[in-house]
Amino acid sequence: MNTARQAIIAIDDPIVQVKDLSLFYGQSQALFNLNFDIPRKQVTALIGPSGCGKSTFIRCINRMNDLIDGLHTTGSIALDGQDIFDRSVDVIDLRRRVGMVFQKSNPFPKSIYENVIFGMRIGGVNEKPVLDETVEKSLRRAALWDEVKDRLHQSAMGLSGGQMQRLCIARAIAVSPEIVLMDEPCSALDPKSTAHIEELIRDLNGEYTIIIVTHNMQQASRISDYTAFLYEGELIEYGLTKKVFTVPVKRATEDYITGRFG
Repeated sequence: MNTARQAIIAIDDPIVQVKDLSLFYGQSQALFNLNFDIPRKQVTALIGPSGCGKSTFIRCINRMNDLIDGLHTTGSIALDGQDIFDRSVDVIDLRRRVGMVFQKSNPFPKSIYENVIFGMRIGGVNEKPVLDETVEKSLRRAALWDEVKDRLHQSAMGLSGGQMQRLCIARAIAVSPEIVLMDEPCSALDPKSTAHIEELIRDLNGEYTIIIVTHNMQQASRISDYTAFLYEGELIEYGLTKKVFTVPVKRATEDYITGRFG
């Protein structure tokens, strides 16, 4: 690394601190010695070619990768100073604190109402006034309330693709997470629905820490405060989005952003 111009910057108030993180599928290594901090209550975009480790990395943050046989990690990820891989960590509580929205919307075959409060019911919350308030608040935050308020007890499977994705965001924020992970949340959506999701992310910025994987360079530049560029499992460059996109430190970053490869 060019010590005169660091490609990775320090964060004043990180919520996540990644130190020497490597990940292996059996003997095959997918992530290589990642070191960076993720800022609190801002939007961080992860960009890079398919297969570079973006989705693998964010699934480490809520330990979804634990479900994969033969996978192991070295190094650490600290959430508010606590190593999430420590044996004392309650994984169920971790996944409440770190919500997830997937590439393909995955509403449950239940009513819109029950989708939103699913996590609360698992947590033992059953008081109807509390649930009603949470449903309205979460759907309003997800910019969906006005579209579904008259059919809350109808199946969520009748929603459009864009509405389903916003419902999944409402479900994620209903349990008041600290972090919301988004794995290419707009890749299966039309331009109008994509615009709704981007506007929603901007509205949620400052209330939640959002980490989004995207292949869309324009989207990353529009909605994120910080951008991390990964390539072949390595962190190539990380910094303020405006700087990464306008004056990247690394030639590889410039080449990817301008479409020379990837």
